[in-house]
Amino acid sequence: MFGISGLALNHVADWNPNYRQTRVASQIEPLVGADRDALVTDARAKLSLAEPPLNAFRPDPDTLQLFYEGRTYLIDVPTGNVITEETRPRPVLFQLNQMHINASKGVWTVISDLYALTLIGMALTGLFIVKGRYGLAGRGKWLVGVGALIPLAYWLFSQGQ
Repeated sequence: MFGISGLALNHVADWNPNYRQTRVASQIEPLVGADRDALVTDARAKLSLAEPPLNAFRPDPDTLQLFYEGRTYLIDVPTGNVITEETRPRPVLFQLNQMHINASKGVWTVISDLYALTLIGMALTGLFIVKGRYGLAGRGKWLVGVGALIPLAYWLFSQGQ
């Protein structure tokens, strides 16, 4: 779980690991209205939206955004061009990521801490299980050194930034 969600969360700048987003372009008649509320009413009628939006926003005079649960309509007022963006949680990955970042808190914090302590214990005992030239006295010291050197070097480099 931590490995899969860790890989996903490490690349959050490249993609959204929690949600799948789809964009669909469509066309309606240009909107008519003197103020935001009139434009919202006209847009709802032309898009056949029965429910009022959770919120509406005009980032500029030519744009109207309607926000619904899991869906946003971006409407170009003078042309009627519409971009509908839908957001749905990614199955399984969403839940894994929520557990990884401990979004639920509560008892999961205790479970996650116990798991982390278990991993630390496995890593430490693993240093001493193998004996001789393959153990810590042999090539193990080099592996441990490299394993410690990489994050240490990154930390030192990032302090200078």
